[in-house]
Amino acid sequence: SAFAAMTTTATSGDATTWGEKGGVLPGREKVGPLLLIAICPVFSILMWHTNHDLDGSFVTLASNIWNAGGVTTYAYSVWPSPWAWRPWKIILSYMAFELALMKLVPGKPFEATVTAMGNVPKYTANGVQCYVLSLLALAGLGATGVFSPGDVYDLLGPMLSCMNVFALGFCLMLMLKGYVAPSSTDSGSTGSFIFDFYWGTELYPRILGWDVKMFTNCRFGMMFWALAPICYAHKQYQDVGYVSSSLFVSLALQLVYVTKFFWWETGYLCSMDIQHDRAGYYICWGCLVWLPCIYTSQSYYMVKHPLDLGPGLAACILAFGVFSIWANYDADRQRQAFRANDGKLTIWGKPATCVRATYVTSEGATRSSCLLASGWWGLARHFHYVPEITASLAWSVPVFPDLMPYFYVIYLSILLTDRAWRDDDRCRVKYGKFWDAYCEKVPSKIIPGIL
Repeated sequence: SAFAAMTTTATSGDATTWGEKGGVLPGREKVGPLLLIAICPVFSILMWHTNHDLDGSFVTLASNIWNAGGVTTYAYSVWPSPWAWRPWKIILSYMAFELALMKLVPGKPFEATVTAMGNVPKYTANGVQCYVLSLLALAGLGATGVFSPGDVYDLLGPMLSCMNVFALGFCLMLMLKGYVAPSSTDSGSTGSFIFDFYWGTELYPRILGWDVKMFTNCRFGMMFWALAPICYAHKQYQDVGYVSSSLFVSLALQLVYVTKFFWWETGYLCSMDIQHDRAGYYICWGCLVWLPCIYTSQSYYMVKHPLDLGPGLAACILAFGVFSIWANYDADRQRQAFRANDGKLTIWGKPATCVRATYVTSEGATRSSCLLASGWWGLARHFHYVPEITASLAWSVPVFPDLMPYFYVIYLSILLTDRAWRDDDRCRVKYGKFWDAYCEKVPSKIIPGIL
């Protein structure tokens, strides 16, 4: 099957097509992708509109849609123009700056895990340097008056509208590129135009030497996640003369999380997002539009809803959030160190336990891998998703009863639960009996003894 060609398999009976049948969410092959392509761009605009114009009330949104006679009519009436020049100027300037940093900032060479087709993705590991330079650049633009960071809050709707146009066209171009000029042999068509657009036709596309997924996922999406809440805090300061403790706590935790991400960026380049999800609508549109809109929505909401937490409560939420981020990082660190030392590692004071597995690539080569069953990875096969969800809860909870800031937590919980099932399905195809042996050692998927 095509999925087996993308990953690895020794048996064909369990193989799925590109992984779309794995996971807990139904309709991955045709219906699901078509619905997500049709619904998500509209939802991203309605999410911003609800936050910006309706005081974050989904009830008011539903009422307005009903009175307007439907979603299409209402969305059309509130959709910002995608042709205003200033949003495009901000977006294109940001893109050009990040693309330049990717090329010009020095870093150590890094080789990711070999692909099923025997290719070894190569990168320049300069994420931390680019992250620091991006923060300094925003501070410099604000300090010199060249650009007011608070304008990002005011222009987010038009920017999302522009990015929808850009991202949809970009994903179409990537699909066609995979047909006629793929960057590597990790490419191909599923036979479905809709699914090729949704999932992508290349695993590691590169354009003029730039790695597409490193740009969309890391240097555009994740970098925006750090910069945008700072811009929103600046907007609140402009409006009320101070930054509320609720927004400060949320901003601080998100910056800690994104800093952790760039510190660990080479680990992310060996994750499921990069190694197994192709560069199509699912990943690229998601990082160019969905991430800037949804992942920063709680901070956006807090701009107009300042709340004083008090020093004690603020400190408790900060501590809870920092611990969650550390636990998530430490789990990833354990796995990365375990692989680097071929399983010869002490974790939590004991020699690491592992299952040694072999698998066969699509080209017939036999390879081996160590499956970690100690430390965080001994609690559950995907326990690292738990602190990621609790961290997102920590930077959303400062506004307490309102629903809007918790949308990201709810979405993330669904996404990571589905991803845990997808990853299990993929690993079962890849490792066969060795995965079954691993599941006997670590029986829980996400929450020990529960799920």
